[in-house]
Amino acid sequence: MTIIGGPTPGLVSIHIGLAEPGSPAAAPRPRHDRFAKTPLQERSPLTGTGIEWAKHGVQPRWLGQESWDCAVALEPGIFSSDGDDERKRFLAGAAERGETALLMSTIGDVNDDTPQRVMSRSGASVMLPLLSGSIGGPRLPAGARPVLAADLDRADRDLGLRLLGRPHDAAWWTLEATPSYTETYNGSVSNGAPDGHLHPILVDSSGRPVVAAWIPTGENVRWYIVPDATDWNTVIDWLVRQALPAYAPGPLRRSRHATFTDPDLQTERESRARQGLADLEDEFVRQKTDLGEELRRAVEIAAPVRNGLLYGTGDELAAAVAGVLTEAGLTVVDLDQELGATESADLLVSRGSQRRLVEVKSAGGQAGENLVGSLRKHLDTWPTVKPDLPVDGGVLIVNHQHKLTPQERTATVYSRKAFTESLAYPVLSTRDLFEWWRKGDGEAVRNAVLGLAQAEAGKPPRRSAAPTSEAQQDQPRRRLWRRGDRSI
Repeated sequence: MTIIGGPTPGLVSIHIGLAEPGSPAAAPRPRHDRFAKTPLQERSPLTGTGIEWAKHGVQPRWLGQESWDCAVALEPGIFSSDGDDERKRFLAGAAERGETALLMSTIGDVNDDTPQRVMSRSGASVMLPLLSGSIGGPRLPAGARPVLAADLDRADRDLGLRLLGRPHDAAWWTLEATPSYTETYNGSVSNGAPDGHLHPILVDSSGRPVVAAWIPTGENVRWYIVPDATDWNTVIDWLVRQALPAYAPGPLRRSRHATFTDPDLQTERESRARQGLADLEDEFVRQKTDLGEELRRAVEIAAPVRNGLLYGTGDELAAAVAGVLTEAGLTVVDLDQELGATESADLLVSRGSQRRLVEVKSAGGQAGENLVGSLRKHLDTWPTVKPDLPVDGGVLIVNHQHKLTPQERTATVYSRKAFTESLAYPVLSTRDLFEWWRKGDGEAVRNAVLGLAQAEAGKPPRRSAAPTSEAQQDQPRRRLWRRGDRSI
């Protein structure tokens, strides 16, 4: 092992478990991740030219160089003559000084698109030393977005927030501690589960860790596992500014690092200012987390209604309409469920003594005028279906031109003047319903559905056809359908 001089003043030494770029030893090493397609030495950004070592106030020490006094170990080796000695010396040095040993490894290979092995529980893994097992799991589906785990301290939460800034198409792998196996003449024999636990930092939608720290039982060690293609500049900055001050400040003290002021040597004014800044950052993170969760819940609630109203057909559309009418303060009965899908209109809505039948239709293109006939037929047959429950009228709600984007659709369901003037009941587009709903204008929804005067709610954003007056409703109505007509 090459012995180099002590730490350069102002710089923290960190161990890199890879051969120094350009050196004779920079040949492919055994795969750190046994399922990776390309050896880590060849694909790790740590061996490239993009790491700004001096900017972070660190100096790298590679394989074959002293690791005893290093502050952190990145991509530590576990195989004999390939990083195992340097890792052991790093751990021994930290233990002798009574400091927490910080290690970090990446999992997975973003360029490996090989299907997961049928008999394998892990899509990727990071092996632990001494045949003590591994940390790994399957790759998450494309587009998966993890969230912060609960009860994180400031340093780990900061790491999680930094990694959440990765591109939206970034790859993630789930993490689980699994035992190693020894091959014998009788087959594989488990060596037992690794002795320690995973401390989650980011978790997937089912709560499984995707970024975590492995903490061995009885050892002062935090071994972080992060996904492949993580920005090492971001990680090294986190190590210097957050992890080392929180868990192992000794190397920063000894090197008199420019970003670190020993808490024991700070003035009262410095301490107050730093604490105030830390409290402000904590509050910001708390509010950001709360708002992020509020947004997630809002999207979760809004998406089915939005998609149903603007793009839905059949039951999906009817359910979205029913949800909006209920939210507007109307009592809604699903007649398809109560009476059967062909017995009457889709919905019965009421408020106080007022009742309306609601027929919900969709049309990929321009809505056919015969849709109105469906509502009229249900109104005519209603007295025989529910003679004890009279209705005051009906409403036709249509998701017209749903194959177009909402912005490309016509403003009204029907535009032929002679036809619209003959309508006896309101015809509403789901786009109008959506606009009232998204603005929280339940009064406009009630007025439109119940046929109340426009003045009570103000002019709506868009209307398909205004409700007719009572005088018009009392006049004989024209028959708007012929035998054999069918709804779209």
